[in-house]
Amino acid sequence: MNEENQIYFIDSDELPPEALARKHALEQDPSTRTDHMAYMPGMEVLSSDIKDKVLAAMAAYDYDNYTAADVERALANERCSIEDFKALLSPAAAPYLEQMARKAELVTRNHFGNTVYIFTPLYIANYCQNYCVYCGFNCYNNIRRKKLSFEEIEHEMQVIAATGMEEILMLTGESRKYSDVHYIGEAVKIARKYFRNIGIEIYPVNVDEYRYLHECGVDYVTVFQETYNPDKYETLHLLGHKRVWPYRFDAQERALMGGMRGAGFSALLGLDDFRKDALATGLHVYYLNRKYPHAELSLSCPRLRPIVNNDRINPRDVGERELCQVLCAYRIFLPFAGITVSSRESAAFRNGITKICATKVSAGVSTGIGDHESKYDKEHPDCADNKDAGDEQFEINDSRSIKAMYHDMENGGLQPVLNDYIYV
Repeated sequence: MNEENQIYFIDSDELPPEALARKHALEQDPSTRTDHMAYMPGMEVLSSDIKDKVLAAMAAYDYDNYTAADVERALANERCSIEDFKALLSPAAAPYLEQMARKAELVTRNHFGNTVYIFTPLYIANYCQNYCVYCGFNCYNNIRRKKLSFEEIEHEMQVIAATGMEEILMLTGESRKYSDVHYIGEAVKIARKYFRNIGIEIYPVNVDEYRYLHECGVDYVTVFQETYNPDKYETLHLLGHKRVWPYRFDAQERALMGGMRGAGFSALLGLDDFRKDALATGLHVYYLNRKYPHAELSLSCPRLRPIVNNDRINPRDVGERELCQVLCAYRIFLPFAGITVSSRESAAFRNGITKICATKVSAGVSTGIGDHESKYDKEHPDCADNKDAGDEQFEINDSRSIKAMYHDMENGGLQPVLNDYIYV
């Protein structure tokens, strides 16, 4: 099936027979899938060795070989080496979580003070041409699809901006057909009227396209690698441009080459071995920082969440203690990097982790399309249930409003920040 002619399932109760057959073939027979390590036509190829370094380190990482002595040495060292980082991610570090948290908190305060940044995401379309088996937007999931018009985008932004929010992260499903680069660029131009700091989380694009989006007003780009294990990645991404592992890996570097001020990185913990994915994510940031020392780099640490039509999706082997260990290891290894903890996590966890190592949280979150007014003004009779909204990408856990998040951070002894950039 040609990707540009991909079927989108909006109203049907079940898939057409030909689509169902295609779906089953993709799932059962690897020979029906394209090579996930081969670039598709039009994809820009970078001559960068960072992929090879990250893959080699991940393949060689045997975390069961690390001991308590390795962890104690890592915590005692003034500067955290790659070897120390590996020890802090290992099972041997689990009994030292309190000590890791204390050190991470000290590092955070030294580099970021008492500040925590607050932003909100805005999904403007949920059409997708990828078949990623864990994602609610995947092209074979029977959900309500929607793409906001520019008038609807402006209305959503007006509703969000009225709360005092100054930073927005704009997201789409991964469909060049329904959410092309020009559409995203025009949406960004609208956002510039209402927000001081604008990020995007879209499908990876080439350097010239990132440059165009930066000229439209984008400050930073976030890309989830999902899992850094190419073999596992192949089994989870069965169709679409997202299937190409190396093109996705180099997205942040292409964004920086296109003039972006910053880039965000993440694995989706629970898809594969979380310790190796965390190591790869940290090293991806580390090596890019050495190559682009001027860039503002950040990490997210999301875990799997249930999606529409599948409430059984949950992170494998990644509880809150394991998540806390990864976040503390990130902070100790990468003192300069921002760390975002999303609304996938509980309010209690986010309140605690912002006092230790996280520097950014989302608030007033909706992962649906066109429903901010109904989420923000539930008492208004006309906004109680927006039947025209598109379905959500995943279920959130922390549904606090921007005002509630601000007050909770303030009451916890932190300094909430909505924006710290001045444009002249």
